[in-house]
Amino acid sequence: MKLIVIHLILAAAALAEPRTLTLRQTVALALEQNPEVMLARLDEQKALLEVRAVQEPVLPKLVAGSGLAYTYGMPMSVEGSAPTIVQVRAIRSLWDPSRGYLVAKAKEDARGSGIDTSIVREDVALKTAILYLDLERAQRAVETVRRQVEHLQRIEAAVRLRIEEGRQLPLDGKRAAVNLAQARRRLSALETTVAAHSLALSQALGLDPKTGVRAAMEEREGLALPSGEEEAVAAALGSNKDVRRLESALAAKNLEARAHRAGRWPRIDLIAQYGLLSKFNNYEDYFNRFHRHNAQLGASFQIPVFGDRLSATRAAQAELEARRLGVQTRQTRSRVESDTRGAWQRLKDVEAGRDLARMDLDLAREQVTVLLAQLEEGRATMQQLEQARFEEQEKWLALYDAAALVERSRLNLLRQTESLSAALR
Repeated sequence: MKLIVIHLILAAAALAEPRTLTLRQTVALALEQNPEVMLARLDEQKALLEVRAVQEPVLPKLVAGSGLAYTYGMPMSVEGSAPTIVQVRAIRSLWDPSRGYLVAKAKEDARGSGIDTSIVREDVALKTAILYLDLERAQRAVETVRRQVEHLQRIEAAVRLRIEEGRQLPLDGKRAAVNLAQARRRLSALETTVAAHSLALSQALGLDPKTGVRAAMEEREGLALPSGEEEAVAAALGSNKDVRRLESALAAKNLEARAHRAGRWPRIDLIAQYGLLSKFNNYEDYFNRFHRHNAQLGASFQIPVFGDRLSATRAAQAELEARRLGVQTRQTRSRVESDTRGAWQRLKDVEAGRDLARMDLDLAREQVTVLLAQLEEGRATMQQLEQARFEEQEKWLALYDAAALVERSRLNLLRQTESLSAALR
């Protein structure tokens, strides 16, 4: 019994333990089970089924049935056909330009829905990666501030000792206590931030909110980027899915307009029929010649005589919408170029800021090294050393923030060039 209880406790602890994921694992998981991606896939499947629905009227049809009836007197029709024991009817569209354009439009809509799914995947990949970076930065900040709390505890102890020896004022002790309390408050706030980021990331991954997520705190290689600004702009303009989606919508609207215009053209259907007639429907009494087996093959022609004003109006509306989409496409291409150039410049700016933060950290670390040597020589106090270590941790925090900005800027640039998902595989 005790073993069962122990196993249950261990199982519950394992379930409560947060999942530790790398950045690539996190993005891959999001692309598989993020709710937005799943909804986009369902919309894509719906669009593919719509193609089959629109194609249905032009596909060959074969219908078999019976018009069996008892006849008193002269045989009459049953739903437009003579009474038959067995009746088979086949029909196939030979020429229907309007329906052909509608099928082409449905296929273009399905292609556009696939592009929409790709857009959602890229957006989810960017959103998830940014959430992961925020969580990782918060975790690093918690570790750093925790070390700061330890340094401030030692500083407070040293100040308290010097106050007892009469070498410092009580005011210095109060100042050290306030600094320690502020650091502890900062640590508590950061731990709350970690929990919030973990919850947001769990939701983005489609996990149970009770399932926490932790960043693996890995050392990652830099993501491959275009070699220059012009290459980045060319890649963005060549593969931007927003532009492709608008181009697809434009093509679909043009096909819709042509479908409405084609409504004035004739329709031709191939028709074949077979009917097995009975002897008890009095055919022999009223017709000179009677055949039980009857078949015919022919074509049905439907020629519009007067113009359809509704179709003409719908065609004009579709053409106007196509013109609007053309303007939007040009605007989007211009925006993509501007956004890509801006993303490239922001990346260079934050990279310079990261290099400056690293130089500042190196200076703080050298200061700690100097104070260690002076402490051994008796020319520095432990309080000065701990204060320098505290300031070093502040520089670490600044470097973490700068490095996170660089990674975020790289992700934004890759999103502009539509290569984010591929880069994080």
